[in-house]
Amino acid sequence: MTHASTSSAHPAAQETAVYTHGHHESVLRSHSWRTAANSAAYLLPSLSAGLDVLDVGCGPGTITADLAALVTPGRVTAVDAAEGVLVKARAVAAERGLENVEFAVADVHSLDFPDDSFDVVHAHQVLQHVGDPVQALREMRRVCRPGGVVAARDSDYGAFAWYPERPALDGWLDLYHRVARANGGEPDAGRRLFAWAREAGFTEITTTAATWCFATPEERAWWSGLWADRTTDSGYADLAVSGGHATGAELTSIAEAWREWGTREDAWFMVPHGEILCRVS
Repeated sequence: MTHASTSSAHPAAQETAVYTHGHHESVLRSHSWRTAANSAAYLLPSLSAGLDVLDVGCGPGTITADLAALVTPGRVTAVDAAEGVLVKARAVAAERGLENVEFAVADVHSLDFPDDSFDVVHAHQVLQHVGDPVQALREMRRVCRPGGVVAARDSDYGAFAWYPERPALDGWLDLYHRVARANGGEPDAGRRLFAWAREAGFTEITTTAATWCFATPEERAWWSGLWADRTTDSGYADLAVSGGHATGAELTSIAEAWREWGTREDAWFMVPHGEILCRVS
């Protein structure tokens, strides 16, 4: 996504922020697992039939489809900066027989909607990837009706925790931080959401935190496998090499460590998230 201004709340912001993960199959494998229940539970009490929702950065649309089912006959408008992924999102909506969803390409820093267009504006794992998260929140606030809510949830890579510890996975985390920040993003966004919302002008903010936890054999295999594939084959891998952050051999070593970790019967991984629910006055 691009934007025209930067914010003092995000000193590493660039005029162009590159989406670090890209849309490789290993990325969509992760994103398509997401549901409103496992990724937007903090928002669900604010939803009811008849509300109009804007879903920002909808990706393959699995959360979008859940939201649409919950607010029907209200409408959901789902936007993403990448036109290609909207093909998948439209297919998900069609498979579920949803007729109250529409999709469009948009830049969260400059949304092409009038003021006060929606009752709920939602973004999941978006603000960590944009060049100016405060401006993004200002735009989300602008298009939200008075009395409505702006909701955002982002993971916090610096607070990830796992067992058993592996030096190669420490190296993975350090590498991810460097690549993401070089792209103009902020991977430790979860802890910053409250501060960003305050700077964006919100005064009534409810802050919460929630986690994903991967510990069953199936969860470990899925999580380790997608990160192994992402490390060597995705847009993230290309950016890591082209940016001089890692060699192909180093990425292969990290991927092998991911796969080895996933075979451990005592392996456990936690992904914490910050969440904000901002009432618009």
